[in-house]
Amino acid sequence: MIAVDDFKTSEAWRVFRIQAELIDGIEVMRGVGPAVTIFGSARLKPESPYYQAAYNVGEELSRQGFSVITGGGPGVMEAANRGAFGKGGKSIGLNIALPFEQVANRYQDITLTFRYFFVRKLIFAKYAEAFIIFPGGFGTMDELFEALTLIQTNKMQRFPVILFGSEYWSGLMTWLEERVREEGCIGPEDLHILSVTDDIQEVVRLVLDHWQVRLREKEQAKIRKHEISRSLLHSAEDSFREM
Repeated sequence: MIAVDDFKTSEAWRVFRIQAELIDGIEVMRGVGPAVTIFGSARLKPESPYYQAAYNVGEELSRQGFSVITGGGPGVMEAANRGAFGKGGKSIGLNIALPFEQVANRYQDITLTFRYFFVRKLIFAKYAEAFIIFPGGFGTMDELFEALTLIQTNKMQRFPVILFGSEYWSGLMTWLEERVREEGCIGPEDLHILSVTDDIQEVVRLVLDHWQVRLREKEQAKIRKHEISRSLLHSAEDSFREM
């Protein structure tokens, strides 16, 4: 038999921790309504124009009724949570336990702390109607390219992936267009997943336009489900009469 202490440090015990973290995230997040996830550097200070822009984007989206999800830390994350906080939508921080402490910013209605990056990534994507990507480093790039990969491979529904800050992202976009696409490593249509803007109102418009499409799709799906149910009911009634 496995001793209790050995079991708690085993791979099997880790599976239980992962499961518990996933269930907790789903239970807490299931009622948040339409949401947008905002990524960006933890290192940008309040005097950065990107901090102010993230604040304004968070505020505008919150006033439109969207919950705003971030990584819960400082910098761009704090700015977006701060803008959204108390403006109508929920301000949500998905923090991560790191060897060096990341303190959750105080502008949050809902705070979750994750041990596992991949569970946190799932929650970022599962409840989002769009990703807005502000300037950032490796973590921001990781979230960006994972979203692009999942959308490209149809593993995730297509939604707006918006790069805010055309000057910051211009080098990456040029490389994708002139090197990656030209070498045939991605198709021309793959770059259409991305939008690049410096306009806060355009960000909001892209999110709202997508959300209106999603609402129509949900309504059509509801109608189809009702029609199928009615058809099955009629078939059952006809079969019953023939008995």
